Amino acid sequence: MDIKVDTNTVVVFDLDDTLYNELDFLKSAYRSIAKFLDLDNWKPLYSKMFSLYRCKINVFKTLAESHNIELSVLVDLYRNHQPEIELFEGVLDIFEAIQSKGGNIAIITDGRSKTQRAKLKSLGILNDLDFIVISEEIGTEKPDLANFKAIEQALSGVQYYYIADNLKKDFIAPNTLGWKSVALIDNGKNIHFESHKFSNVECAPNDYILDFKDIKIL
Repeated sequence: MDIKVDTNTVVVFDLDDTLYNELDFLKSAYRSIAKFLDLDNWKPLYSKMFSLYRCKINVFKTLAESHNIELSVLVDLYRNHQPEIELFEGVLDIFEAIQSKGGNIAIITDGRSKTQRAKLKSLGILNDLDFIVISEEIGTEKPDLANFKAIEQALSGVQYYYIADNLKKDFIAPNTLGWKSVALIDNGKNIHFESHKFSNVECAPNDYILDFKDIKIL
């Protein structure tokens, strides 16, 4: 799809499963926890953790019992580790193209401030962003209009785009506000994968892309 960008354009992105796969954050956290629990022999433990996760067995409850550790400690380790994650191919090219046309780039994401900002730092894009909206910091979660109006208040523009992945909550507010909404189709690894349940007009995006190579900045 083509996106015409000028100084009056604001292109806003979701974070998890839009700029990178959230599953990679989970795997990174599991590796960090496995090393914390058994540094000298962490790989078998990590393998077990990921297997438990894939089998929908409570990983932290299992570890708490087997390693005599509080659940709260495991949750803190999960949320507060420095993640090893990578951007999807083509994201930086899109950012550079938007910037070259004088457009603004922003993020709207749900989650805890420390965790989400650690992800942005790990991905190396903090300096590329003109504004960041994180649900914990603003006090509301998508699809609340407040999260999107915060962008409009911070970055004045004529045309706003929101590129995200979760039909359940991502596109209701931008559609209401007259933004252009774009869904990145699940690559088979998304945490949320029930888009077929939310194909009504209210939830549906204006357009779909398979990956960032589908976007052409004009």
